Amino acid sequence: MTKHALKIFVLIVAVVVLARLPGLFGKGPGPSLVIAPGYRVVTWAKKLGQPRLMVATATRDLIVSTYRDGTVLLLKKDADGDGVSDGKQVLLSGLNMPHGLVLEKDTLYLAEEHRVSQYHFDGNSLTKRKTILANIPEDGGHNSRTLKRGPDGWFYLSIGSSCNVCIEEHPWRASIIRFKIGTKSQVYAKGLRNTVGFDWHPVTDALYGVNAGSDLLGDDIPPEEMNLIEQGKHYGWPYVHSTKFKDPRYGPKTPKTLTFTPPVHSFTAHSTPLSIRFLKSKLLPTALVGRHGSWNRSEKSGYDVVKLIWQPDGTISQSPFLTGFVKDDNAIGRPVDVLQVPDGSIFISDDEAGVIYKVQAIK
Repeated sequence: MTKHALKIFVLIVAVVVLARLPGLFGKGPGPSLVIAPGYRVVTWAKKLGQPRLMVATATRDLIVSTYRDGTVLLLKKDADGDGVSDGKQVLLSGLNMPHGLVLEKDTLYLAEEHRVSQYHFDGNSLTKRKTILANIPEDGGHNSRTLKRGPDGWFYLSIGSSCNVCIEEHPWRASIIRFKIGTKSQVYAKGLRNTVGFDWHPVTDALYGVNAGSDLLGDDIPPEEMNLIEQGKHYGWPYVHSTKFKDPRYGPKTPKTLTFTPPVHSFTAHSTPLSIRFLKSKLLPTALVGRHGSWNRSEKSGYDVVKLIWQPDGTISQSPFLTGFVKDDNAIGRPVDVLQVPDGSIFISDDEAGVIYKVQAIK
């Protein structure tokens, strides 16, 4: 090949690579992201509005709730091998803050702010809606509802507080409830201001949840929590925060008979952990936590995905997994959910950039 021909070839390759960058990185942080050693990350789907929670279908598509957009999307798998989703379609629209998703064979369970419904899913559409839980409180704030099926067969639903800090009137507020279809629901645990993310330990079946604490108490108070959530336990809110810092208003009003359960791990204050997912691992139990980021802290915290490892001595270590969502002190991405699919790939939703990232181990 002559030098002139080589230059033309290099130019063509450069043009092709540059043309592919929008498809790989889209609107989001893309090239600024820093992934833990041994992994690579690409933007798998973009222009999704505000994607939140995800489930994988039997055909390797993703169903995604977009929460504030009021829609549920179907994102097609990467069948052509170009590294990105082959397209999207709207499955449902006009919903009331759709969030929690559970997919079991041809049935999708969907949690909106005020109800939980089931749908028939044929691989391309959702039909035959039926309400399975109604009358969920929808006054005030914290209107996302995370729904999961526990290893015990019960559905678990997190319902955040209606306020920053207050005494709730509705018993379901600031709690996780559980229910079976056709039976009366029950409050499982209380004192959880906003436990959006929860998951079960793959070995012990213990339930862990990450909790976003109260605002306006200072930059470093209270630390965000990860709790080992057990039936009948109370985790402090609104009387104490992280079961260590008494609330200036409600601390003195703590019922004398109330016992609080302390967190098993803490995160930087106001970093807003919104998800926890245990990974398939042959080593020590490992989970990823998506931290959405602070909104009123003088120095930003969160805006990342961190890895937690349950050590043999019972401690839990924390290390960065995916960072780079803050540039020049501006948030250009906000991680939400984490989902690992059967082939080991990890999907991460970002409701600020409107994208979903795909993380794979480097072989």
